[in-house]
Amino acid sequence: MKNKGCMSAGIIGGVLLVIVLIVFFWGKGVYNSLVKEDQDVQSKWSNVETVYQKRANLIPNLERTIKSYSKFEQETLTKVVEARSKATSINIDPANMTEADIAKFQAAQGELTGALSRLMAVVESYPNLKADQQYINFQREYTAIENSIRMETVNYNDAVKTYNTHRNSFPTNIFANFTNFKEKPYFKADAGASKAPEVFKGE
Repeated sequence: MKNKGCMSAGIIGGVLLVIVLIVFFWGKGVYNSLVKEDQDVQSKWSNVETVYQKRANLIPNLERTIKSYSKFEQETLTKVVEARSKATSINIDPANMTEADIAKFQAAQGELTGALSRLMAVVESYPNLKADQQYINFQREYTAIENSIRMETVNYNDAVKTYNTHRNSFPTNIFANFTNFKEKPYFKADAGASKAPEVFKGE
């Protein structure tokens, strides 16, 4: 009887050990996958910030070019400069982004987009400025960067979708809740965002 009891205890102990090992290696695999996907999301977000920063970096040259035309509407240019300052002042921690963070970032970038659009519409009334080589160069670079912004935000959203789908799938979601892997926010498309900007008309 004693031997049977020992054998039963040994079998139960062996089974428990196997279960613990299975759970351990499963958890390890899930954790490593979530870490990899989380890092991919952060990397893609860094690319988004980079292209928006490139757009912001165009503004000083644009400002210098336009200021050389003394009759240009100063208020329109001032709004672009102010919107740039606001857009570049927002810092987001990609490891802990929230919907509110994304909304704040997009609102500021959208304000700069609107200010630039209004400025370029006003430039249409200034033939000499419109034909200025520096301004033409700005238009070319601006169009290229806007297209890059669209591409990088799509790439970011794709990475978020992969991460969130994995993170919210059962039973990974249970593990994720205990290990502080939170859902990532999507970058929401602005109205007309699927259409590339038609700012460069050339000569």
